[in-house]
Amino acid sequence: MKPIHLIQAAQAAGALAVILVALCGCSRHKKDASEGAQAPVIDVAAVEQRPVTLYHTYPGSLHAQGSVDLVARVSGYLTSQNYKNGDLVQKGQVLFTIEDTQYVDQVHAAEAALQTAKSALEYNTSRYEAIMKAAQADAVSKMEMEEARSNMEQSRQQVNEATAQLRTARTNLSYCTVRAPFKGHVTASIPGTGDFVNGSAQPVTLATIYDDIMVRADFYIDDASYIAMLRNKNTQLQIDFDHMPISFSSVLPHKYTGKLVYMSPDVDPNTGSLELRAIIENPYNELKDGMYANVSLPYDTRPDAIVVKDAAISTDQLGKFLYTLNDSNRVVYTPVKVGDLVEDTLRVITSGVKPGVRYVTKALLKVRPDMLVQPRMEPPLGKSSDPAVKSAGQNDSITVVDN
Repeated sequence: MKPIHLIQAAQAAGALAVILVALCGCSRHKKDASEGAQAPVIDVAAVEQRPVTLYHTYPGSLHAQGSVDLVARVSGYLTSQNYKNGDLVQKGQVLFTIEDTQYVDQVHAAEAALQTAKSALEYNTSRYEAIMKAAQADAVSKMEMEEARSNMEQSRQQVNEATAQLRTARTNLSYCTVRAPFKGHVTASIPGTGDFVNGSAQPVTLATIYDDIMVRADFYIDDASYIAMLRNKNTQLQIDFDHMPISFSSVLPHKYTGKLVYMSPDVDPNTGSLELRAIIENPYNELKDGMYANVSLPYDTRPDAIVVKDAAISTDQLGKFLYTLNDSNRVVYTPVKVGDLVEDTLRVITSGVKPGVRYVTKALLKVRPDMLVQPRMEPPLGKSSDPAVKSAGQNDSITVVDN
């Protein structure tokens, strides 16, 4: 039987332990409550899984569908310019006029000469027919018959010559009005209104018109990329060549895509490349002849790629990582392996996280592992809470550009 003082000591120790546990629990509860009250609000997003298209990017150059020099083919003073420099003009619109007084006079003179020739032909034709009737009664000689026929043929030839001269005069008169051969943008006029242009001696360029409502992008790919395209085509991948992303050295106000319309039938043996061509709509007149562009040519598709915001990925000595959140809203250091860039702002993740995992997107320097935060969810990738208008040639597909 234990002494009474030992039993009392054991009971006192047990009571003390209970009190300490209670105090620790109360302290931890207060600490968690305090952290929860002071936890910062952090923007987070969910890791998404979606189909993507893989691209190789090639440098290219833009060209108008066509360009024509507007020239003066007659001589005279330039009397008017009927557009503003750089304007979009319609097919058939009058752009320049040249003094036409002498050409109007030439048309009148040619018309008069033609009328005279027609009158002579009518007279000589009637005389020839009369002589032929008289010849039936042996009233005229063969020489008179031949002379009448010769005069008629000569008059017919004079009518033809007068007709040609009138046609030339009218053509020259039409050259006094310079019209747009197609819809497009016109450069500034080289000669000014009132200047004399000597187009009769040699055509004088007045301006240039560009058919740039749609432009083409010419670029070159290596034969290995061409073979990869054929291989993927044979596997019946759903590759979209009608909406290839087009980018530029600086961001334009609108986004553009191109449609592949041409592939060279041969590979240049000197460079091992072949030429491709894409057509791009240019509704805002932002694309100009001679601009440099980057064409993203699709070569593969991934039906279940995992993507996150590229700006949320950090780098340390161990490599790439994300700050993710656990079920208790505490920050977790999560190493990841990354793939290609998606539409300039998203990144493909090849390993490290699964779809649905929440990750920190902003204020990366303010968080640390095991830190308690108040998450504020952002909208899904590629979507915005604000209404937006689609840009030129933009579609809803996700594109992955191989850097």
